[in-house]
Amino acid sequence: MKRYLIFSLFIALFLSCSKDNGINNNNPYLPNYPVDLTINLNLPEYNNLQFVSNSVYIDNGAAGVRGVFVFNAGSNNYVAFDAACPNQPLSSCSTMTINGIKAVCACDDAEYSFFTGQAQGKQYPMKQYRVQQVNSSTLRVYN
Repeated sequence: MKRYLIFSLFIALFLSCSKDNGINNNNPYLPNYPVDLTINLNLPEYNNLQFVSNSVYIDNGAAGVRGVFVFNAGSNNYVAFDAACPNQPLSSCSTMTINGIKAVCACDDAEYSFFTGQAQGKQYPMKQYRVQQVNSSTLRVYN
């Protein structure tokens, strides 16, 4: 009986572990491109990220589908999302723009929160990437 209990506990723990840390990027509109960016917060182009509730748009050709938004959510917590509209097929209007603490899709005027990645009434959230704070002045954005 003791072995059965230990085995059951092991199976429950094994099934509850997740490699994705809660990030689900299954979206039929957006392909899965590899992303691995290093951001030096001391550079002028990323200076806004040193302040809470600010974001930057990075489009260097190797950043996601349509570029990447990186947002300072406070308390040394950074989030990163793809700049492609998550509920639209790729088109000329499907690159979102920054409007304060939201990203706006020009195709349907949907507003996505940088805090949650969600837009009211939309099926898919923004495609999220992982952010690692390497040191006080360097971030790594990857998937």
